[in-house]
Amino acid sequence: MLKVTIDEQTLEVEAGSTVLQAAQRLGIDVPTFCYLKRLPPLASCRMCLVEIEGVRRLQPSCATAATDGMVVRTNTPLIEETRSSMLDMLLANHPLDCPICDKGGECELQDMVMAYGPRESQFRDDKRVFHSEDIRLSPVIIMNVNRCIQCQRCVRMCEEVVGAVALGTVEKGMDTAVTGFEGSLASCDQCGNCVEVCPVGALMSFPYRYKARPWDLVETDTVCPHCGTGCQLTVGTRKGEFMRVRSKWDEGVNHETLCVRGRFGLDFVASRDRIKQPMIRQDGALVPVSWDEAGDYLRRRLLAVESKDAGGLASPRLPNEVLYQFQKLMRTVFRTNNIDCSSRWAAPFDTLGPLLGTFYSRTPLDDVIGNDCVLVVGGNITEENPVTEYLLRDGARRRQTGLLMLSARPSRLDADARVVVRVPPGGEAASLAAVVAGLVAAAGQALPGAAFADIGRPAAGAGSDGPDRLAAALKEGRSVTVLVSVDLLRSPEARATLQQLNNLLHVLRLLGKGPAMQFLFDRANQMGAWDMGVLPAALPGLRAVADDAGRATLARNWGAEIPSEPGADLDAMLDLCVGGRMGALYIVGTDPLVAYPDRNFVTRALGAADLLIVQDAFLTDTAGMAEVVLPAAGYGEESGTFTNNEGRIQNVRKFREPVFEARGNLAIVDFVAALRNQALRPSTQPEIFDEIARLVPAYQGLTQDGLGADGAFTKAVPTPSAGMLPAPPPVPTAADRLMLITGDCLFHNGYLSERSDMLNTVANDPYVAMSAQDTAELGLSDGDQVIVRSGQGELTAQLKVDRQFPKGLVFVPENYRALRLNSLLRRGEYPCAVEVQKAHATLEVDRPGRIWRGV
Repeated sequence: MLKVTIDEQTLEVEAGSTVLQAAQRLGIDVPTFCYLKRLPPLASCRMCLVEIEGVRRLQPSCATAATDGMVVRTNTPLIEETRSSMLDMLLANHPLDCPICDKGGECELQDMVMAYGPRESQFRDDKRVFHSEDIRLSPVIIMNVNRCIQCQRCVRMCEEVVGAVALGTVEKGMDTAVTGFEGSLASCDQCGNCVEVCPVGALMSFPYRYKARPWDLVETDTVCPHCGTGCQLTVGTRKGEFMRVRSKWDEGVNHETLCVRGRFGLDFVASRDRIKQPMIRQDGALVPVSWDEAGDYLRRRLLAVESKDAGGLASPRLPNEVLYQFQKLMRTVFRTNNIDCSSRWAAPFDTLGPLLGTFYSRTPLDDVIGNDCVLVVGGNITEENPVTEYLLRDGARRRQTGLLMLSARPSRLDADARVVVRVPPGGEAASLAAVVAGLVAAAGQALPGAAFADIGRPAAGAGSDGPDRLAAALKEGRSVTVLVSVDLLRSPEARATLQQLNNLLHVLRLLGKGPAMQFLFDRANQMGAWDMGVLPAALPGLRAVADDAGRATLARNWGAEIPSEPGADLDAMLDLCVGGRMGALYIVGTDPLVAYPDRNFVTRALGAADLLIVQDAFLTDTAGMAEVVLPAAGYGEESGTFTNNEGRIQNVRKFREPVFEARGNLAIVDFVAALRNQALRPSTQPEIFDEIARLVPAYQGLTQDGLGADGAFTKAVPTPSAGMLPAPPPVPTAADRLMLITGDCLFHNGYLSERSDMLNTVANDPYVAMSAQDTAELGLSDGDQVIVRSGQGELTAQLKVDRQFPKGLVFVPENYRALRLNSLLRRGEYPCAVEVQKAHATLEVDRPGRIWRGV
């Protein structure tokens, strides 16, 4: 440790600390413009100059390392004069248009001038003008380059944190201007982080422009609903109307960064597609009714189907309290464990439960990324969890973390990785088994041989040195983190993949690597949904339904018995529907007709249920098939908590009132329970949180008031080891046909984002991604309209040639309802064999004198 004295205050700092960091620890205010905590120092603005005893010139504190015995002064007359002069130079060319500037009232330049600036400028020349009008760089970002103070925050944020490299500078000196390529940001992520870090009004949010002043806004700190990273954000509303989103540099896993969905995709709350009042089906059509009429009708229908099975499906975007109460309703009122929280894949609890209990690290992502090696398995982190990608890039570039990638799809993070291994979809299990075999073989006698008798053999037909390179990198690492895309659960090989992940983590633990593991969920509260027990085989706290002690504890507190047999997941529930055995199927906040991987089958199944109840904020395709539709509060219209990928529980706060006749989800659950002449206690959000904190082991001891600005971490609850580890699966043979996979795209994930006008403005049209080699062989070019055809159906979309894409793979994002992508898929089959061909335009006559162009 080093001793440093600043303004006559002495403290100890670690070697490598800067003078600015030391001053901040002492609470001494040193002004900055170009400095950002997560960026390397640039020292271009010269606002943070300080005097150092024994050094002739003033030094930039942001870039000056502290030394033992250093004596620093931050407020001498020379420093004050220098700061004033620097501000005078910045104002020399800065337009004084504060009354119309969107940054007015929260502008760092305004604040600095008030605190340190001259009372009168020494410059009398005409101000430099780059452009007389603002430049629309993209649908969401507009620029007034005349206001730029050349701090380079935006350029460095874009390149070093986001990795997009969409902004740069032209010219030099006082003529330096920031711009996008050819004056456009058409190829960037549209994340708006450049707007967030801009200290002045040079870069602005176009959707927010001229809508409000900061002092007009009521601001609410909450959590993003779009993915499991759990970014904190601040929503600004004016007279109850949504205005903007911003982020805070010092709070949450994300700090000041957000992705495009988080910053510009929350306007879905004002979608015109809201369900306005309850509806019941009469003569084949949904008819609006009052809540009382809906209740009377639903009471009769529930009584009529009481002798049959019941089932429930809830969205992993709902708050913990709603999910907990929903599973309690199904288990105690409907007397069934037929409940699930995913409409896209099944979670095999027999392998998932031990993995979560033994290895899941409920600790800050920043800490686990700080490990020596990070292995990312599956998915495309750039598009599924963009802010997590920012943090991983930071770890690789600044902290020398070794990134290892094992996936079917390429991502932008591949450029920062030490090892990148492409595998066929479903081949992750065999590749992981080969990695485990390599680690066991390299360890020799260091591991107990009996437990790994079968694992020690290389996976048959591995045929690639990729797993060997991964094994070598993991063996060299001192500590290892494994980040797992939940996208792996789509595959029929999901159970085998989870087993091999378990194997890998066990071996790493025996090698002394202290492995940590976290999932990369693409839904905001998937972790919470599992923790709350919205699973057919697991109770709250991820205790098995067959666990007599766990079931008895809950039954005693709930005042009702819980069925002892595991229930049916969504796939099995749909079989019950088709077989005529499903009485009431209750769906809350999700749309399986769009998401389930076989549209024909799910359509048939939902139509065969005796009673389909849909509770949602939006009129989804599934709601269109329901017999009873109940309008629910949407995101931002009710308070609760989310649990993110890290196991961090955070407050999701209400920032607007439910519209039309919508009711809170908890109120509707109570409404349905009352129709069965039962009551759920407790029933309010704070009381339910307290019950969760009392009955769910990972949440015990938490209080809602104690969550604070950064939330609080739930606890890992260890489970017994599985004992003998399973043998590796066979390596899948390479397909001789094109194989279709799906997942999220950067601008959309799920049906909420598609109701955002801004995301629909910036998003590409639906597309089909393929490799350059495949498209060349098929005679296709980038931008062509192509037909993708399977044995089940076909779709037409624009081709996007991706030079990083592996041969034989076709990717279509799942987030465009109009495509009906799941019409191409068959349940239990993933990936799906397809053919791709160019769509030829034809001229057809509609009626005499009118010609239209079709495909």
